[in-house]
Amino acid sequence: MEHNLIDPQIKQELINWCDVNTKQNYLINNNDVIIQKDGLAMGAPSFSIIAEMFLQHTENSYLAHLTQRHKIIKYFQYVEDNFLIFDPNYTNIQAIINYFNAIHSKLHFTANIEQNNTLNYLDISIHKTTNNTKTSIYRKLMFSDTTIRYTSSHPVQHKYTAIKFLHNTLKTYQLHKEEDQQEENIIHNILYNNSFPTQPQKPPNLNQNKQRSSPKHMHRWATFIYVGKETTYITNIFKHSDIRIAYVTNNTIQIHLIHKNRNPDKFSLSGVYKLTCPIYKKAYVGQTGCNYTIRYNEHKRTFRNNCHSYKFSHRLNEHIHSFGTINNIIQVLRFQKKDSHLNRVERFNIHIEAASNSHLNESHKFFQIESLTPF
Repeated sequence: MEHNLIDPQIKQELINWCDVNTKQNYLINNNDVIIQKDGLAMGAPSFSIIAEMFLQHTENSYLAHLTQRHKIIKYFQYVEDNFLIFDPNYTNIQAIINYFNAIHSKLHFTANIEQNNTLNYLDISIHKTTNNTKTSIYRKLMFSDTTIRYTSSHPVQHKYTAIKFLHNTLKTYQLHKEEDQQEENIIHNILYNNSFPTQPQKPPNLNQNKQRSSPKHMHRWATFIYVGKETTYITNIFKHSDIRIAYVTNNTIQIHLIHKNRNPDKFSLSGVYKLTCPIYKKAYVGQTGCNYTIRYNEHKRTFRNNCHSYKFSHRLNEHIHSFGTINNIIQVLRFQKKDSHLNRVERFNIHIEAASNSHLNESHKFFQIESLTPF
């Protein structure tokens, strides 16, 4: 910033911003607050910005001198990966490594030198020929051809993402005929090993019917759990609406590896419940984001203390009725996590009890409930 025409006030604000982000560098692990002395928290919103500032500062301060002193012909950089072209008759690679490692005590660089006229850089292999160079796609030794199988219950967009990436990579690099054909064969084998139709090889254009929207117009997004083709048929209803659809799956490897209690206690979950008076059979419908046992104990506590927090407990005290056990007095209507949908489920079940004139809820809870429709 010293060499740029930046307003002094903006410069000071940027300095203060960096100072706050680097000093408030902490994380929580097992309820312990840990202050990170070196580096930045992975995934923090400011991480990429500050890292880029550090890399640019290092490049502008040291690398210009490096290219002149060690007679480097050409220098390229992608994030922290550097690509150098030099003549070994005039340049000592070990001296360059020592220079890099002396820039900062927390930086440690290693070097990969070409072997048999070949050097791997990022996802390409550069081959030096007599008069020119040629490139091919580079894959590490641990490369696996496993991807989402074509027969799996996943959205077609998810299945073809990896295949589209491979084809786009093939188009991006200008490969020679032999390397291009070799890459086509690799893609063909990946398709075959994951049960994809191998003809035609290229995936369909899933975005061909989509029109680019104006950047000024903000769309709403809705998430659907993909369970099969039925989900696609349902979401096609929103194709010409203002709602965009995103799919998620619940059959991931992580979910299958988690040990689950096959028969959990139903009262350890949350959702919508119904309390029924054992004498007059009047019902109170409520919702809870905590488990049913906690909410049952709250009702029972208000009954014992003769409080008016809950109308159900107040009604039992008025008529000197007993408060039953959790298995006899509470009925689970729907298991549901705490969200906006829980309110609609509660109101719908209140409406059912109100229609049979057996409710104990306040009147405002089912006012205009006739506008609700079953789901």
